[in-house]
Amino acid sequence: MGNRGRAGDRRNIRPVVIGAAMAVLVGGAGYGAYALVEGSGRDGGDPATQAETVKSGPLTAEEVTAAAETFLTAWQSGRVAEAAAATDDPVAAKAALASYVKDARVRSLALTPGAPARASVTFSVKGTVSYEQESKPLAYDSTLTVVRRAGDGEPRVDWRPSVLHPELREGDKLVTGEAGTPPVKALDRDGGELSTQKYPSLGSVLDGLREKYGEKAGGEAGVELRVVRGEASKKAKLSDTTVLELSEGTPGTVKTTLSPSLQALAEAEVAKRKHASVVVVRPSTGEILAAANSSRGFNVAFQGSLAPGSTMKVVTSSMLIEKGLASIDKKHPCPKYFSYGGWKFQNLDKFQIKDGTFRASFAASCNTAFISQAPKLEDDDLTKHAQDYFGLGRNDWQVGVSTFDGAVPVQSKAPMAASLIGQGGVRMNPLNMASVSATVKAGAFHQPYLVSPEVDGRQLATAPRTLSAGTLTQLRELMSYTATAGTAAEAMAGLDGERGAKTGSAEVDGQKKPNGWFTAYRGDLAAAAVVQSAGHGGSTAGPIVAALLKAGG
Repeated sequence: MGNRGRAGDRRNIRPVVIGAAMAVLVGGAGYGAYALVEGSGRDGGDPATQAETVKSGPLTAEEVTAAAETFLTAWQSGRVAEAAAATDDPVAAKAALASYVKDARVRSLALTPGAPARASVTFSVKGTVSYEQESKPLAYDSTLTVVRRAGDGEPRVDWRPSVLHPELREGDKLVTGEAGTPPVKALDRDGGELSTQKYPSLGSVLDGLREKYGEKAGGEAGVELRVVRGEASKKAKLSDTTVLELSEGTPGTVKTTLSPSLQALAEAEVAKRKHASVVVVRPSTGEILAAANSSRGFNVAFQGSLAPGSTMKVVTSSMLIEKGLASIDKKHPCPKYFSYGGWKFQNLDKFQIKDGTFRASFAASCNTAFISQAPKLEDDDLTKHAQDYFGLGRNDWQVGVSTFDGAVPVQSKAPMAASLIGQGGVRMNPLNMASVSATVKAGAFHQPYLVSPEVDGRQLATAPRTLSAGTLTQLRELMSYTATAGTAAEAMAGLDGERGAKTGSAEVDGQKKPNGWFTAYRGDLAAAAVVQSAGHGGSTAGPIVAALLKAGG
């Protein structure tokens, strides 16, 4: 508290200097045009002014230089109001900059800009974070963008929370103090410590374990600078994130079900691809053995909400068989097109199977074979079946960290028909689809879990019903045939023993290529993967799943 005066001390302040590199014009040619309009800018000016010159056109290098220098120099000097006035939203900027001093407790700030890129300037931030007797250097990079202010066109810094720190979103803030929860030492199933250095994609999982078990595991909180999430970030299921640890505290210990060998392989497999996620579970128990994402931050493997495409046909097929609307070796229609509810559905490349069986339609992933059954179904049939037999969409899984448990909403007409092939409103993630294959293999739903319920006595979710023996036999045979002679055969080649698989592709609005999906089981392992913006699941997600099933033995 005694250091607060230094943040505003103007003596011996080193001004921010944006060097000669800023003089190069990269955003456009020359000075902007000028026009006469009425009114004033968003964040200043006399509303009574009848007419004033409004700048327009691309920003010049001089304008970017001046705006960035004004903001950074004022911020570095602790002149909060002046720095805020250099942005296009001075009210929000002033509050955030003041919190940076008061709540984040950053002192002795030094800001060093790099070379500009168009209207953006990346700058390094160095300072010292102090809390009571603890003090530690802080260093990171951030970026600002200069825009023309609405109303008068004056260059201003485009205010966003990420200007202060790249981890910040709207409503978030940086806070230094005792950690909200004690740290945890997370262990794999063999007792080895889990860390992001060893397993890069486990960051969000480790944050989630700390949030849930930090106080229960017996640790003591340390002192840290952390991002405290606002309401919007919490709704996006983002956890508080540690930026700088001033003192470690004493961690508690939490053991997970992760297999060190499978987790390492999962990390390696998704790292080969952009936007890939995979989960491996043990069907007989529900234990999660591996979970990895190629993209850091949001945990798509556990929390993603994506259309699963044709992998959903595993669930739909079991429903059709249970209802007597399909049987593995009976004739089943697979026309080029089928219209329902005003929509015209078709198969990939408009293929058809004349006089084919349901086995052939499933293995070839014929869309119309499923859509054609929509007129015989009630709107809530698929919803009830997914909930009652596969435990999906009930929002009651207790995994040990936050998860999305799938969604199969009640729909009607064309959207209901689309849901039969994993489109419409159906949403899943690799954890959900790995659980689907695990349910087929085990013969009953076992809720996946990362931390044993024995640790905290929580109640795992259950499904009220199990598939009949006849349906289960046919479903396993359908998936086995697909793995050996259908769309999954190439990916599953070389894997022996009892196995089954299903491929999928899901169209996504605004995305040129569909997401590729693959779900499969072999022995007492089940896995599912998605590769976003990739293509057919057999060739994109399939090799990830196959590698893990093979390694698992």
